[in-house]
Order: sequence, then structure tokens, then C-alpha cells
Amino acid sequence: MLRSLKEISGYRILAKDGDIGHVHDFFFDDEIWAIRYIVVDTGSWLTGKKKVLLVPSAVEKPEWETQTLPVRLDKEQVKDSPEIDTDKPVSRQAEIELHEHYNWVPYWVVPPHGIAPPLAPTEMKEEEKKEQEKEKEEGKKILMGERVDPHLRSVKEVTGYHIQALDGEMGHVEEFIAEEPSWFIRYLVVDTRNWLPGRKVLVPPDWIEQLSWKDTKVSVDLPMELIKNSPEYDPSAPVNRQYEERLYDYYGRPKYWE
Repeated sequence: MLRSLKEISGYRILAKDGDIGHVHDFFFDDEIWAIRYIVVDTGSWLTGKKKVLLVPSAVEKPEWETQTLPVRLDKEQVKDSPEIDTDKPVSRQAEIELHEHYNWVPYWVVPPHGIAPPLAPTEMKEEEKKEQEKEKEEGKKILMGERVDPHLRSVKEVTGYHIQALDGEMGHVEEFIAEEPSWFIRYLVVDTRNWLPGRKVLVPPDWIEQLSWKDTKVSVDLPMELIKNSPEYDPSAPVNRQYEERLYDYYGRPKYWE
């Protein structure tokens, strides 16, 4: 099911033993456009620790009617989680500490690189535990030694970036639409009001050529005229497969679900 990340922002995060805050932001991988972390604002619950990171795979079945995301964690685990400054780029060392605290399987160590890495199983054979520890240690040495950029970017940061078509600028990023439960970002919602008043269109990340943090621009390999006549996006209506079929057929691009 496709959901607006703007809509999910503000949802309550419910641990096994109580409320721990609400969704504040998301960090996504700008290479494969997958949500890696949910940024949770803990409000006044945790003194001195305003925001924490949770992997999407920690989320159980969302309760859409009550706007709640239950998680397979307790408050004590969250309370004791490593300090991370979510207002700055998240370092790989911070990620390592975070995953070790929760015993999450690191997405950068265990192939293939999926969207939401599974939680570590509660029961493992001794050989499997040793192998996992070996992989984690090897992953640390390689990644820390090469100073690999994890490509984590904030959804709030990219919201508002200008859209650069092949022949000119034609709007800005208004929001993101992700698929649940995979947590892939499937579409960027583009507001074209500075070119086509009141009209919104969808652009899949696969069609993005470059995302420039310096210039705050998202470049797509599409001409303005083609975008102008694309199927209009109605924010009040859910994005269903019928609409997606029309969108991809219009552009003549391969469908992600086939």
C-alpha cells in the first residue's frame, strides 16, 4: 500500500509498554530510495534525548485509523539507545552503535541490501551467531577504514528542493510517497505551481538523474512538456494501481512491480 510520508509524520510510536513519541522525520538511502530510519521525537519523555532512530522493520502492522505505529521494542530499550544528533549527517560509527544496541541486522553488512533490514532473530544456532559476529567485525573494519558515505538523507531536508527538467526548472518537491511494508520511496510529489498553477504530478525516483545537495535541486531526465501533460496527481485520492498503470504507460517506462 502506498502512503504519504507527510501524512505519517506526526503518527504516535507505541512501544510494548507505552507511548514513546511521534514520527518527526525519515532518513532515506539516496542510492536505492529506501527508508532506513524513522526519526522519533520523544518530546518530554526522555530528558536530554529529544530524538531517536528506529529501523522500519521494528514497526509492526500500522494502525492507520488511530495514526499509530506499534514497535517491537520496550521503553527501556529506547531510553538506553545511543545518543545520535539527528540534525547532522548520521555517521557509520553511530549506525554501528545503534544496530548493536538493538541487535538489529545491519543493512550494509548482510546482503542483499534490502529496504528494511530484518530484526535479528531471537534464537540462533551457535554457528550462526559466530558467523554474524564475524561479518559485523569485518564490516566495521571495511566501512570505517574506507570512510564509506552511507548516503542517508532527510526527507524534511529534500522537501522543497527544485525540480530541474531537461529544458528548465518546473516546480519543487512537495512530499514523498512510500510503499508499506517495504518502505521503498515510490514517488516524489512535484508541485508545479510556478509553471502550471495548482497542478501536482508524480515522479518515480528511478527517473531522477541527480540529486544535488549543494544546489538543492532534483534533476530528472524528462522534458517539461512531457511532464506538463502527464496524469495529474490528486492528493485527496489514494495512489492506486490503475493510476500507476496510466502514469507508466504515458511515459513508456518499465513498471517497478513487473
